[in-house]
Amino acid sequence: KPRYLGHIWLDNVHCTGTETSLAQCPSNGFGVSDCKHSEDVGVVCSPRRIPGFKLTQKGGSDEVGDVRIRATYSHRKRIPITDGFLEVKEEGKWRQICNEDWTGMNSRVICGMFGFPGEKRVNLRPYKLLANRRKKNYWGFSVNCTGNEADLSDCKVGREIEMKGNLTCEKGMPVVVSCVPGRTFAPSVSMGFRKAYRLEQPLVRLRGGAMIGEGRVEVLKNGEWGTVCDDNWNIKAATVVCRELGFGSAKEALTDARLGQGIGPVHMNEVQCSGFEKSLTECHFNRQALGCSHEEDAAVKCIVPDMGFSNRLRLNGGRNPNEGRVEVLTHRNGSLVWGTVCSDSWGTMEAMVVCRQLGLGFANHAFQETHYWQGDSSADAVVMSGVRCSGTELTLDQCLHHGKHINCPKGGGRFAAGVSCTQTAPDLVLNAQVVEQTTYLEDRPMYVLQCALEEKCLSKSADNADPSSYRRLLRFSSQIQNNGQTDFRPRAGHQSWVWHECHRHFHSMEVFTHYDLLSLNGTKVAEGHKASFCLEDTHCDEGIQKRYECANFGAQGISVGCSDTYRHDIDCQWIDITDLKPGDYIFQVVINPNYEVAESDYTNNIMKCRSRYDGQRIWTYNCHTGGSLSSETDETFPGLLTNQLSHR
Repeated sequence: KPRYLGHIWLDNVHCTGTETSLAQCPSNGFGVSDCKHSEDVGVVCSPRRIPGFKLTQKGGSDEVGDVRIRATYSHRKRIPITDGFLEVKEEGKWRQICNEDWTGMNSRVICGMFGFPGEKRVNLRPYKLLANRRKKNYWGFSVNCTGNEADLSDCKVGREIEMKGNLTCEKGMPVVVSCVPGRTFAPSVSMGFRKAYRLEQPLVRLRGGAMIGEGRVEVLKNGEWGTVCDDNWNIKAATVVCRELGFGSAKEALTDARLGQGIGPVHMNEVQCSGFEKSLTECHFNRQALGCSHEEDAAVKCIVPDMGFSNRLRLNGGRNPNEGRVEVLTHRNGSLVWGTVCSDSWGTMEAMVVCRQLGLGFANHAFQETHYWQGDSSADAVVMSGVRCSGTELTLDQCLHHGKHINCPKGGGRFAAGVSCTQTAPDLVLNAQVVEQTTYLEDRPMYVLQCALEEKCLSKSADNADPSSYRRLLRFSSQIQNNGQTDFRPRAGHQSWVWHECHRHFHSMEVFTHYDLLSLNGTKVAEGHKASFCLEDTHCDEGIQKRYECANFGAQGISVGCSDTYRHDIDCQWIDITDLKPGDYIFQVVINPNYEVAESDYTNNIMKCRSRYDGQRIWTYNCHTGGSLSSETDETFPGLLTNQLSHR
């Protein structure tokens, strides 16, 4: 272990064990020592602070480890539980805490433990009536929290409570806490309010996390989203982010781009928060991010309320808990029954929602046949069909589906929907600057475009074009970087890749990118597409070894920290604009448009530029990646505000 370089303040320390501070123990006196730093002492503390005090955090819910919020009978069916008596478990029994010394800071810590951003005052009168009717069983100590602790067990133990039978805590009553849920978890009565008012543009967001309440921290500055450098990044700053976004305290403050690298500028460095700021933007920070790169992007994992989502869904028959046939708990004929989901239209987005709902991370694959997984035979009936998810839903039943009228022509059984889940995922991002710098026009004769015609890389008018005629092509290069946590691999294995005789290569993904020109109102006026005939590591960041190359029918993919470049001079790396009229347009590129491969963030799979064509020349400018600018800026680019990449 490294040695400390400062003063040695204490030597020959003799404690009885009853002192409340090390400074009270007899010693040589402060600064009087003949020791060297090779004699520095340390301690490892037991989690059991004092007899009877054992509080450990295991996740956000109405019962967190050995602490719980016990709702009154009339509120027990509410989800999430935000109000109730606070109880701690001691020697197997739940005990109340006397509220004589209880403070708002203590309540703030409790609410943070259970996934709530704040506490509110509570009307104690009904609780007092309830408490007077019940036999009380008080815990023997008070608690002193500063409000910054992530857990009650981090707070200092206060004075000992004198146990006097029914007269214990005679000037007070059991502690009651009332927490304010974040918007995401608020009861649905506020839906009308949500629809009536447009939300203000947030200044902080999370990206790239597998679960709600976790992700890379991004900050909006001057209309552009950027990241936070991890120098001095700690749990206080992480908790400010979590509470600002409507979650509880932070579970973890992550460094070294643990949840993937961002794009754009690094807006904040050396962040220092007191823990009570309303927003991360109120904390002190260094505006200079010299030496910071996206390899140091900060991230958080927040405590979220227990919504009971995982109780309504399960995976069955898989080889491990992360895969299996999807089975849903639903009401049928007045009772709750388990059943399967119809696999018509079942894809990656639907699988993403299932994995998130179960707390299993990202989707790895979406399966439309599950005959090889033996599910529960009593759950074979299809109880859900027509499922279509945007990918942002918290539960499968929040997705569009048929409701009570099931329509599943293939039936369930072997065609029931299934998923496999994973904790990590790739994240492909197109380099907008490379596209902007490499666009140009080329007039190319039809007789050298026969392969491109076969692969449908030209506009429809080319089907009947004279072989001696020319096509006008908008050419450009695309550099696609994997900023995620795991390699991007084509979903199809070698054995199912398609051989294209004309170009004499295999396609591992028939549609890897879409290239489109749109009118300013978003109507498509010209298009192109690129099959992934060669997914490989063209260039890798320093210290990363290339793993994928297409030579000799090699393995295809894009490693984390590497990019695949499609040069402007290869076939189909264009949009055919032969029939385009002069005017102003939007140039759009979409990667992985059919969501064939799961990614941690699809919003950055789209790139848009402004283009002006005068009939002979084209100008391309203001290229930017989806989600990189504020919503106000993105309103000049139709469709980018919602980041809907395609209508499936």
